[in-house]
Amino acid sequence: MPSPVHDPGSGLLNGHYFTAALPNRVATARRVLRPLSLVLVDAADASPDTVHALTYALHDTLRESDTACRLDDGRFALILEDTPEDGAVWTVERVRRLLGEQGQEVVVWAGIAAYPAHALDHEALLGLTEQALADAKAWGAHSRIEVAPAPTG
Repeated sequence: MPSPVHDPGSGLLNGHYFTAALPNRVATARRVLRPLSLVLVDAADASPDTVHALTYALHDTLRESDTACRLDDGRFALILEDTPEDGAVWTVERVRRLLGEQGQEVVVWAGIAAYPAHALDHEALLGLTEQALADAKAWGAHSRIEVAPAPTG
């Protein structure tokens, strides 16, 4: 019987888990006054080999306290607890480097937003992360990491 919270193709947690976990993780970060980064990752090539390589790179890079999910649209979401935006950038860069060391020439785009630097609630955080990912993908055939802009005013 398949797990209701795991993606069958990658073994990672799935989009349903992500949708339920994100509000709770942001609330916890607010309560303990610690940063949290949200990362959305998308690969230009969504073949099973690429998914497997990216899953391996995530497992090898992320800490036990981090959460990696494969979303229903094939993207990956990372919830990085106690991690400001610069730590999230380094995490994605380590994943990209590990893919290269594995011989995977994969274009990877990532969007990052952090609590409390960019948003104070999970909905705004997700929206900013989605926009940052769209900005990264706008660069086309080159890997790119984009961080949400700091709020003004």
